[in-house]
Amino acid sequence: MGDSVGAVSAGASQSTVRKVLEHPSAVLLAVQLVGVVIYPFMETTPLGRGAFEVFGALVLALAILSVRDTAGRTWIAVGLGVVASVLAIADAVHHVDMLLTLSAFFHVLFYFWAAGSLMVYMLADRTVTTDELYAVGATFTLVAWAFAYLFVIVQQVQPGAFIAAVNPDSPRTWTELLFLSFTNLSSTGLSDIVPVTAHSRSVVMVEQLAGLAYVALFVSRLVGLTLSRQIGGSAPEHLGKQPDQ
Repeated sequence: MGDSVGAVSAGASQSTVRKVLEHPSAVLLAVQLVGVVIYPFMETTPLGRGAFEVFGALVLALAILSVRDTAGRTWIAVGLGVVASVLAIADAVHHVDMLLTLSAFFHVLFYFWAAGSLMVYMLADRTVTTDELYAVGATFTLVAWAFAYLFVIVQQVQPGAFIAAVNPDSPRTWTELLFLSFTNLSSTGLSDIVPVTAHSRSVVMVEQLAGLAYVALFVSRLVGLTLSRQIGGSAPEHLGKQPDQ
């Protein structure tokens, strides 16, 4: 009995692992969304910031898993991810402005690289797979994270570049900058975080354009391919046939 239960458990575990490997973009998207919910609980205490960086390392690892089979070189993603994680953990242990800026810089490179690799993956063929549909959302979150870290760099270089309705003179937190990034990339425009310098506004405008381009080029393409496949599969057999002479 014990052997049979163990065999069933092992089989279930292998099935779960296989599903994760088949849909890494879905796992990445789910973890990113979990991060959005739990980040506010992490950034207020030293222990929370340490957990934040560990969670960030997990996100980087999942992003590498998602792009490992794409056209991008995996070793570049691994290198950028390792450097970004090491610098972020070092800054969490002993905060130095330069460490924070360097960590944000390598995070920007990593997330843009991962997002670009997933975009190439989605454009590789005209067949829409389940993982590609998940990749639409995962890529969106990767770009949002990249711009949020870019905002961190702008704020480090230009203190006071972003103000808010609450504590306007204080540096904006990571959650606030991520919120700004999501609202701009999705074109909802509901953020109370306001860029007030020329450079911060220029970065925000680039993200707004990127959000519109992403929907126009990638989301609409996958939706169109999905609909054309459904229409083609449900078309009556007599359509397209030549009448008998």
